[in-house]
Amino acid sequence: MFTGLIEEMGVLRSVQRRGEAMIMGVSASKVLEDVKLGDSIAVNGVCLTVVSFDRTSFEVDVMPETYRHTNLSSLKPGAPLNLERAMQAGGRFGGHLVQGHVDGVGTIRGRTAEANAVVFAIEPNEPAMLRHVVQQGSVTLDGISLTVVSTNRDEGIFTVSIIPHTLRETVLQHKHPGDSLNIECDILGKYVDHLLGWRDQAASTRKTGGLTESVLRDNGFM
Repeated sequence: MFTGLIEEMGVLRSVQRRGEAMIMGVSASKVLEDVKLGDSIAVNGVCLTVVSFDRTSFEVDVMPETYRHTNLSSLKPGAPLNLERAMQAGGRFGGHLVQGHVDGVGTIRGRTAEANAVVFAIEPNEPAMLRHVVQQGSVTLDGISLTVVSTNRDEGIFTVSIIPHTLRETVLQHKHPGDSLNIECDILGKYVDHLLGWRDQAASTRKTGGLTESVLRDNGFM
């Protein structure tokens, strides 16, 4: 589990590709202070496992599922990366609950200065993700805990406002319209939506007098 508060920007040092699998080498400093084999580090918001490390870098495996559903596959050596270690039980919790389980990728459709802030307009590649993006709620972009400013279902976008510190200390400083971002929607909203779906399905089952063939199939029993 993570908080969405980026600890440092690392640099992609190397990429070894094997079909839809990768081994990424990442140059870093702060996140290596107490690193151990098997530790979790969020890389651009993706929870990855440290498989080797030295004083200046670490390596992580990227499996095909992660390759297909995040923007890690498009990265090239030299790319900046947002890094965060897994949260400690006794530490301050300054962001929101972040799993590092990316829901999908979005594309930046606008970047506009507004006083001391920069407003980013994001279009999720899967429009269904907007169901879990709530105005004034939380969303994670490339591992950064942010507050949703507005949503526009008709245009299929949402916006976030970035303060100078966040822009300066994260990869957002390098992001422009057309670039991609990993999106993780708020875990609380996803669980509530899932449970309500089960409730509605159960109510429908009761109305039809029991478990139907379609219900059994949808839940993996057929």
